[in-house]
Amino acid sequence: MKYQFPLATIATFCSLLLSLGTETQAKIETYEIDPSHTYPSFEADHMGGLSLWRGKINSTTGEITIDTELNTGEVTVVMDMRTIDFGHQKMNDHAKRDDMFDVENYPNATFEGKLVEFVNKAPTKVMGQLTLRGVTQPLTLEIKTAKCMLHPFKLKQVCGATAEGTIMRDDFGIDYAKFMGFDMKVSLRISVEAIKGKNNPKK
Repeated sequence: MKYQFPLATIATFCSLLLSLGTETQAKIETYEIDPSHTYPSFEADHMGGLSLWRGKINSTTGEITIDTELNTGEVTVVMDMRTIDFGHQKMNDHAKRDDMFDVENYPNATFEGKLVEFVNKAPTKVMGQLTLRGVTQPLTLEIKTAKCMLHPFKLKQVCGATAEGTIMRDDFGIDYAKFMGFDMKVSLRISVEAIKGKNNPKK
């Protein structure tokens, strides 16, 4: 004869599961990237070590979710490559052409990753993938600085961080001037500020 749990016991157990699920959801916080304070930047070789060219992306959107209780989180950064800016208009125009970033066909670059290796409830790395010029490659960024605080003007929680990494641009089909000895290594730095939004009910 099989033992049957009383209906009251089953109801209590189900209620406990629901309450635990609600508690877990409440720990996940969502932050919307602030485009006016987020400018991914990069350094690239010119003439095989003659100098370094620096530039930035002037328009960026995205989202960060984080659960400091479970030490998990995700990052999505969408960069509008049509706003690439070297501080030199002729270089800007060239970079947008099809022999470099081909922004007409690939207007956005996207980095998507997971927050990992938490120390004192703060992540120290982002492991993910960068999609650039239609090519997706793995990329790990090291978080160099991170801080959260109450924004004095918006009166909302704001978090900021700087994450750095390195790519080989020819891995993404951007091999312009490689035959001339240009180093394909590019240093990336994503400095981001994000404003806390509503808790994410889907997580």
